[in-house]
Amino acid sequence: MEINVVDPYFQTLLFGIPLLLLILLTTKKDKEPHELNVSHTNQLKGLAILMVIFSHIGYFLDSGNSFLYPFSVAGGVGVNIFLFLSGFGLTLSALKSHHSVLGFYIKRLKRVYFPMWLFLTAVLLIDFFVLKVSYPTQTIVNSFIGYFPNAEIYDSINSPLWYFSFIVFYYLIFPLVFFKKNPLVSVLLVLLISLFVLKIELPVVPDVFKLYKLHFLAFPIGMFFAILESGRFKVSSLVKSTHPVLKIILSILLLASISYTAINSGVGERTMIEQFISLITMISFIFIVLLLPFKSGFLALLGIYSYEVYLIQWPILYRYDFIYKYLPAWISTLLYLALFLGISWVMKKIEGVILRPDKK
Repeated sequence: MEINVVDPYFQTLLFGIPLLLLILLTTKKDKEPHELNVSHTNQLKGLAILMVIFSHIGYFLDSGNSFLYPFSVAGGVGVNIFLFLSGFGLTLSALKSHHSVLGFYIKRLKRVYFPMWLFLTAVLLIDFFVLKVSYPTQTIVNSFIGYFPNAEIYDSINSPLWYFSFIVFYYLIFPLVFFKKNPLVSVLLVLLISLFVLKIELPVVPDVFKLYKLHFLAFPIGMFFAILESGRFKVSSLVKSTHPVLKIILSILLLASISYTAINSGVGERTMIEQFISLITMISFIFIVLLLPFKSGFLALLGIYSYEVYLIQWPILYRYDFIYKYLPAWISTLLYLALFLGISWVMKKIEGVILRPDKK
């Protein structure tokens, strides 16, 4: 259910102070190269999942849409970061190793499907036995397949799962169009296929189709970035050779750019304009992580569990809320972040037992 936050701006301040302290107190000098290694990608994932959660709370849970502003304005940027990192990671892995198409599907799809099935089973059972809510058989079948044609924020099994169908689309086409000897052709093919699919009448509601159109560029941009990193023109090498003073100046300029695009996000403008501004913000965050010689342990921890947190956060916040009812919004949000991490840790343990780590 929705919440009514008393004095939302003050409560946002009360929430923001311990959050920023948590990030800062777990931040230390980063001795690793200025590249998108596991540590840095986990930080970006942690940042992205916070953007998504804050957006859901600020614009859909809070009836006044004021709580968590301006933390809540970057949900779309968070989605783009996830898509970018998926394209980047898949391409970098494909350039370094070889998997058959079937091998790719087995390795990658089980990582996204099993946690979703685990979550979906739990939600359906809780909804049925606790909330006395049931869903049409076709909806349940579609959900287990991974087909989420609508994103009704208050009525769907889990509205953020529109993203699941979107990322699975890229997972399905990637091994079919990736050519190790000509990776740039692969980027072009992914882009062309995406454009073609967006030109046909997809069996999804208009709001979901608009989300596809808003975010389809981030994945191929991630692929392109991975190709640069694996070749002669490494972005990380350019960043590494940049003078420390210039790095600080560039970081300040990028933060200023993020502040501007947060206020002037293009929401409500044409889809292309909104997507362009979101991508600029995404790229700014990525370069800040590359430029600054620091890493946050809290953001990296969130990044490790970001997929599981993404799966569970909205149903817990909206349908199963048991904290906002009794405590102020600022402390409730902090407690929910801790709860999400705890549940995600358990899910990871179950995944580890069932799936077992890949040898490669």
